[in-house]
Amino acid sequence: MVSGEFLLTSLVVVLIPGTGVIYTISNGLFLGWRASIAAAVGCTAGIVPHLIASVLGLSAILHTSALAFQIVKYAGAAYLLYLAWGIWRETGTLKFNSKPSKQGLWQIVSRGFLINILNPKLSVFFLAFLPLFVTSDSTSPTLEMCILSAIFMVMTLVIFIIYGISANGIRQYLARSPKFIVWMQRTFAATFAGLGAKLAMTEQ
Repeated sequence: MVSGEFLLTSLVVVLIPGTGVIYTISNGLFLGWRASIAAAVGCTAGIVPHLIASVLGLSAILHTSALAFQIVKYAGAAYLLYLAWGIWRETGTLKFNSKPSKQGLWQIVSRGFLINILNPKLSVFFLAFLPLFVTSDSTSPTLEMCILSAIFMVMTLVIFIIYGISANGIRQYLARSPKFIVWMQRTFAATFAGLGAKLAMTEQ
């Protein structure tokens, strides 16, 4: 049911740095491993609605309805620009020894969730991606889609956590250079702004 081709392709897709990866890495670098795990959980949770929509065929609405696609697209772009502004505004104020509170961790989770749920490209991607690996003679295509979706979600969570913890591993080295910290914050802010602009210009 689950082919090696699906596992390899999914691994490549998850490994490619995107908005979720960048968000997870930034939290690992600046706020520590707990924050990176929270970011990974939030980003993974944000793809669940897209996976469910693909299984149920609801993501076809975004693919066929220009208005629905545009609404979600611009909402997602606006949120990425909001995050970029927040990071830029806090440039130079971040302390590497600070630890996020429980409330702060929930905020990180919710931001990661919003980043992915407001990206209409994910629904269109899963609608095109998952059916490719459903066996033609399957007696229950829906069940097979659910299994493939669950595997993809687990792979996403694991890879994102690895990214985040790896970033956390070098944060103490970065803390020795305040100028580098400022540069990194501005780089992440510019990256989120660029991703927001790119999403806004995406055609259906």
